Amino acid sequence: MALFDQYPVSLTNSLSGKKEVFTPLYPGKVGMYVCGPTVYSNVHLGNARTFMTFDTVARYFRYLGYKVRYVRNITDVGHLEGDVDEGEDKIAKKARLEQLEPMEIVKQYTEDFHTVMRQFNILPPSIEPTATGHIVEQIEITQRLIDKGLAYEVNGSVYFDVKKYHQSHHYGILSGRKIEELMESGRDLDSQDEKREKIDFALWKKASPAHIMRWPSPWGEGFPGWHIECTVMSTKYLGETFDIHGGGLDLKFPHHECEIAQATGANGKPPVKYWLHSNMLTVNGQKMSKSLGNSFLPSELFSGNHKLLEKGYSPSTVRFFMLQSHYSSTLDFSNEALNAAEKGFRKLANALKLVKGFSAAPGATVGDAQLEKELNRMVDECFINMSDDFNTAKTLAVLFEMSSRINDIKSGNIQLSRISNDTFEKFKSTYIGFMEDILGLQEESAQNDALLKDVINVLIDLRKKAKTDRNYSLSDRIRDDLKQAGVQLKDGKDGEITYSIES
Repeated sequence: MALFDQYPVSLTNSLSGKKEVFTPLYPGKVGMYVCGPTVYSNVHLGNARTFMTFDTVARYFRYLGYKVRYVRNITDVGHLEGDVDEGEDKIAKKARLEQLEPMEIVKQYTEDFHTVMRQFNILPPSIEPTATGHIVEQIEITQRLIDKGLAYEVNGSVYFDVKKYHQSHHYGILSGRKIEELMESGRDLDSQDEKREKIDFALWKKASPAHIMRWPSPWGEGFPGWHIECTVMSTKYLGETFDIHGGGLDLKFPHHECEIAQATGANGKPPVKYWLHSNMLTVNGQKMSKSLGNSFLPSELFSGNHKLLEKGYSPSTVRFFMLQSHYSSTLDFSNEALNAAEKGFRKLANALKLVKGFSAAPGATVGDAQLEKELNRMVDECFINMSDDFNTAKTLAVLFEMSSRINDIKSGNIQLSRISNDTFEKFKSTYIGFMEDILGLQEESAQNDALLKDVINVLIDLRKKAKTDRNYSLSDRIRDDLKQAGVQLKDGKDGEITYSIES
């Protein structure tokens, strides 16, 4: 029997608000999509929590034996965010400030995003499509919605007709918003507004002369709206209906609500079976925000270089801290909570190192019945808790129990001869599997190795730039300083640089 049959997953579906037994569209396979980063700013902790949540979900499904296709997009179009289709092209703004091409900004922030993901030991998705790589498909689905009478063009822009859609479907099905209230509470249309109703949203926007990122379309040069990109990329790689879609709670409305409307209108069927959303972060009981001065970047959290932090915390400690709360719960940051998490993680990590060094007692085929029952219970409860809507908090509580038994074995309070080989191997593999493969909690030494790799790659990139700029003195200094530190660089063809670490 496969593990996913033995421990069926139940989850709280944001669409229904009820806990349901997960039933994939295709047996043994899971298709899941999460809205990825907008690459014009640094990754904030709220983003990190969302991607960590879905990383853990994907890891657990794979551990249970499912084949998982996990798609996480990159938003690299300089569209106008929000439900009023106003504002400025944030990527273009960054490009002007830093005197770079927009795609240089995209590359810079995408690389920074990937660095943060590696630091948190968040695995790469199966597919990571970009919005700019799917402009043709976004134009095609926009035209399809026009042909179906669910969208209209005005002066080179195209808007989704929410009122028309609501005549045959339910706009507000995910967020619980009522269309009548949205029409009343929204911003009043003025003489410059092109939309028929204030709740209509942009599928395609005409580019102003100042808008840098622009593409040709049947309606003139422009750029896609915020919501259409995820509809295109999710359904292209996962099908017109797929298993799981999610993101941060702030995306439930309007972004995910609009995704449902677009996909249902274009394809005639709901796009997603199960919607999951991670909750927000607070700091000392207050909502985390730049305006309050209480938000901090992952790098500040690692270094401790922030007025609200007493010291820095390792990525594994922060990951452990986030996993201590259910993904749908509000998570509050404080120095006290982070210090407690540091101690808790250290206890589990020490037990992980210990159990890896243990071997079953030779010839132990029958063990102490009571002890065996206790160890098997812990193994079962790990799976039962994790299968209960991915409850990492309760799962960690069981891992603490298991770590106590591991320490008892180390101290001699429990003799390995009292544990049968089968039970011991199951106990050992479960502890290691949940710590490393499912929860992604690394021993600090492994994480330090990953951090060292990131630092070396940053220095290599700096050396490449120095060579491009003909700053050969800086290029040579980076090479020589790294060599002195035990890192040997090797210049290859086409400007590629590899390295080896001298032992």
